[in-house]
Amino acid sequence: MSQLTFSLMPQRKVWSVSELTARIRDLLAGEFSNIFVEGEVSNLRQAQSKHLYFTLKDAKAQIRCVCFYQQARLLKFRPEDGLHATVRGSIGVYEARGEYQIYVEHIEPVGVGALQLAFEQLKARLAAEGLFDASRKKPLPVLPRRIGIITSPSGAAIRDFLRILSRRFPNAHVVLYPARVQGDEAKKDIVEAIRYLDRKQLVDVMVLARGGGSLEDLWAFNEEIVARAIAASTIPVISAIGHETDFTIADFVADVRASTPSNAAEIVVRARQEFLAQIASFEQQLAQRMRYVLLEQRHRVQELATHPSFRRLEDLLRQGQQRLDEITGRLAEVLQARLRVARQRFTVAETRIAAFDLRGRIPPLWLRLEQRASELRARIERALLTQRQRLERLMLQLDERSPLRVLERGYAIVTDAAGTVVRDAAQVGIGDELGIQLHRGWLAAEVKKKEVGK
Repeated sequence: MSQLTFSLMPQRKVWSVSELTARIRDLLAGEFSNIFVEGEVSNLRQAQSKHLYFTLKDAKAQIRCVCFYQQARLLKFRPEDGLHATVRGSIGVYEARGEYQIYVEHIEPVGVGALQLAFEQLKARLAAEGLFDASRKKPLPVLPRRIGIITSPSGAAIRDFLRILSRRFPNAHVVLYPARVQGDEAKKDIVEAIRYLDRKQLVDVMVLARGGGSLEDLWAFNEEIVARAIAASTIPVISAIGHETDFTIADFVADVRASTPSNAAEIVVRARQEFLAQIASFEQQLAQRMRYVLLEQRHRVQELATHPSFRRLEDLLRQGQQRLDEITGRLAEVLQARLRVARQRFTVAETRIAAFDLRGRIPPLWLRLEQRASELRARIERALLTQRQRLERLMLQLDERSPLRVLERGYAIVTDAAGTVVRDAAQVGIGDELGIQLHRGWLAAEVKKKEVGK
């Protein structure tokens, strides 16, 4: 009978670090896939990639957390150290360091809503920058020619605004810029509207209007980009968001806050009767002031008229007038005397001119001029005849000495390629090109043979 041997030693399983870490990762991910953890945020750090890294702790323990940018950008507020918050996410393991951590999907402040916290954070930051300061607020125009309103064209805000405006000032010119006032895309519409109206300078004042709602409904007017667009506008902005108890960041940045859209219409333009009453009041005040000034000046003139200095001035004026009359009389006498002398000199000159008659001297001068002209013409003709005869002699000599006369007798003029006249066979070589000028025409030739003369 064969003997059986049994081994009581257990089979060992040897794990690598990577295998063990991956196993732990799978166990934690399967067990803790969607959990909520409450604690205090500490050691918050934002990487270059905009991922958030922080620690969530309580009195006895702590755990690392990471919130990637895809989730962090959806947060309405900014997490900060010391915030008591609840995070939602899943447990995972960072295998490079063997650390477990929470991959955060969402963060919610404990005790206060995320939107309210975001509101308080942005409000504090913009206030520190001075965007709420009264010194930077622009005054509203007294009577705007064009009023711009940014709101939904189908909402109650525009109806309330136009109703009050038409009742108080029916001639007002309103420019409506349609925009969404609720939802994630509303902030883009509002910013685009503010920048467009400001860039084009289409209106004298802008109104941001929306009816009441929850904090979520009004959140577009709490966005930082909207607040900065309002602050950058060169045109005054009135915020008319929600009801009287609703406050948004836009209310703090705007130049004027209206409790409701209807109140904005009352603020932006006063009633015609108020303007007329104010103008009448100004007219009455001006008339009273003018009457007072005239009465005061009349009394002043009367006091000056009775003053001794004024009487002395009157005496001086009278003496000056008398002195002026004396000087004027003397001046008239002097002028008359000089006029008589001038008239006498004119009479003498007129007599002399009459005695000097030029008409008797003109015919002899004219005859003399004609004689001189005839002599000059004769001299010119003789000079021209002499020069013409001399020119004819020179032309005859030139014609007799012209090389062309020689060419007529059968001679020719030979030149080389450079145009130099060839007088000796030594000037050219075999193969050189020559030009031959005949009496009539010109020939090109090539030297085939030459004989140098002795």
